[in-house]
Amino acid sequence: MAQTEKKGGLLRKSSASKKPLKEKVVLMYDEVFTTEDPSKNNPRFWEELFLMKVNLEYLEGKLEALDGEELMKIKDNINCLFQHCIQALGEEHPIRVVNALQTLCALIRGVHQKNKSTSGFDIINMLVGFDKAELCMKNLMESLDSLLCAEGSESLKSLCLKLLLCLVTVTDNISQNTILEYVMINSIFEAILQILSSPLSRREHGYDAVVLLALLVNYRKYESVNPYIVKLSIVDDEATLNGMGLVIAQALSEYNRQYKDKEEEHQSGFFSALTNMVGSMFIADADEKISVQTNEAILLALYEAVHLNRNFITVLAQSHPEMGLMTTPTSPIPTTPVTPLGTTPPSSDVISSAELPLDADVQTSNLLITFLKYSSIVMQDTKDEHRLHSGKLCLIILTCIAEDQYANAFLHDDNMNFRVNLHRMPMRHRKKAADKNLPCRPLVCAVLDLMVEFIVTHMMKEFPMDLYVRCIQIVHKLLCYQKKCRVRLHYTWRELWSALINLLKFLMSNETVLLAKHNIFTLALMVVNLFNMFITYGDTFLPTPSSYDELYYEIIRMHQNFDNLYSMVLRISTNAGQWKEPASKVTHALVNIRAIINHFNPKIESYAAVNHISQLSEDQVLEVVRSNYDTLTLKLQDGLDQYERYSEQHKEAAFFKELVRSISINVRKNLAFNTLSQELLLKEFSTIS
Repeated sequence: MAQTEKKGGLLRKSSASKKPLKEKVVLMYDEVFTTEDPSKNNPRFWEELFLMKVNLEYLEGKLEALDGEELMKIKDNINCLFQHCIQALGEEHPIRVVNALQTLCALIRGVHQKNKSTSGFDIINMLVGFDKAELCMKNLMESLDSLLCAEGSESLKSLCLKLLLCLVTVTDNISQNTILEYVMINSIFEAILQILSSPLSRREHGYDAVVLLALLVNYRKYESVNPYIVKLSIVDDEATLNGMGLVIAQALSEYNRQYKDKEEEHQSGFFSALTNMVGSMFIADADEKISVQTNEAILLALYEAVHLNRNFITVLAQSHPEMGLMTTPTSPIPTTPVTPLGTTPPSSDVISSAELPLDADVQTSNLLITFLKYSSIVMQDTKDEHRLHSGKLCLIILTCIAEDQYANAFLHDDNMNFRVNLHRMPMRHRKKAADKNLPCRPLVCAVLDLMVEFIVTHMMKEFPMDLYVRCIQIVHKLLCYQKKCRVRLHYTWRELWSALINLLKFLMSNETVLLAKHNIFTLALMVVNLFNMFITYGDTFLPTPSSYDELYYEIIRMHQNFDNLYSMVLRISTNAGQWKEPASKVTHALVNIRAIINHFNPKIESYAAVNHISQLSEDQVLEVVRSNYDTLTLKLQDGLDQYERYSEQHKEAAFFKELVRSISINVRKNLAFNTLSQELLLKEFSTIS
């Protein structure tokens, strides 16, 4: 018996006969692609079509092969197919619904590919026709809403979400996708929330639901009233918000786990042996090869939740066991293509808080800790464009958190202590910290550690000025809260002071190179004003009087850096040029630091001379400092504890527009044929009644 091969919609016998035989569904598609009404000769045409297994590749390819004129000739049949797809969504038989959903995906993508150069209105006309668009799209959205909210098949829900993601991401710039006007008018927001609030639905569809919501929120967000923004901002249902938090936490945990696995694999391999042999000179180069795709889509969802919904802030601190340590039942996961932005769903199931019993032996975590660990990984290497965007978004999220009163309350809460193992960039001049020695501290300590880590590790030729500015702003906002609420945080402030002084030193050493690209005086002013904040208000928030003494010790010890900075800004501010004004602001800001140096240095020299000591110990310098505070005169500087609040629309619109565009492209790539495969669906609906 001759074997049958199947390829591209053709059935070919491998025996003597070489003439290809087309599948019935392909023959039916061919009838749609004529100017005749396919149901004219066969009244049951549409009924039969949706019982046939969809050939996505053939249908999309057929649409793409036609030119604009040819497509217009068969517009009536395309409209008819689209309308019958929508009608089929209301059928009781799931096979018809599945086939209708997949056909809709192929139609939307195929027609859009053909109409890339034309406006969205042409696409709407080509798919449904202007005269029927409103009613058809209303029926489509209502059907999808019903399927998503029904008790029925999880596979159908999955396909509905895929279709919606297909609809949203069909254009690179989602704000130019006018089909989305109908998704705005006929909202599926409640259906998305229902998925997130139910443990079963969330486990199956939480990732797609969260990404879909993040994209919908970004549709024309600056030009018109977006109902998804309005609705997301007022959600207060605890189960829904926690569900959203768990989906995001799971996706970020999955990234952290993959990175850790690669890191361990890397360290046990060839480079480990090599570095043991020749020292640590290759460490930085070796670790650059540890790369896991970043996930901007889920990060965008976290940003929108934190930025828009005050109630979501509580979710950040919601405790659950460390997800990486939990064992979850494994199930076969359909493979999806890996994309540069890692918009593929996480491979582990999302677990609801009800399913996470707290165990005394398991390290407790929360969404904020998971996010801080994620940030510590992606912020290591900002040379890569995707990681740079990810790092920037992480800092924007932290900026929103640092401005929030309630977030600050739990960040600084002494009763909420956690051990946060941040990833540290391997550097030649420092040893890798042992994870087990990490103390349990308030969460704000981990945020400050992350900022210090970034400051220390990114002083390079391709200087990420924007990220440094955001980093210093976050530290400043946290200090403003501590000053306002008189929170005395037990933190190793010396590490921060040292990092800031080294940053000033770097700016001065690379003045010429950096000034060609950046206004370094803005950053220098921010750093100097952080010191002014400590000098002016440190007695209200530093943990002990000796901490305040140590601040003066660091300033005096590193006085040469401040002296050099003053000389540099004085030189530039006395010459006419573009940097005159910003440099002069730094000159004025240095007044108290210079007063401290000029007051204490002669006293220290005098003490050394009287006591015949060539080099004073730290304790001896501190003794001089403590005994000479009374005669020190400082100027009161205004506005040190004030800051400009974060505003997306005015300053970040261009960044988010580009970010959403790249996410849209990559989500679309992930909706490949294999993610819409019918095999699982047909198994589920194998009994045709």
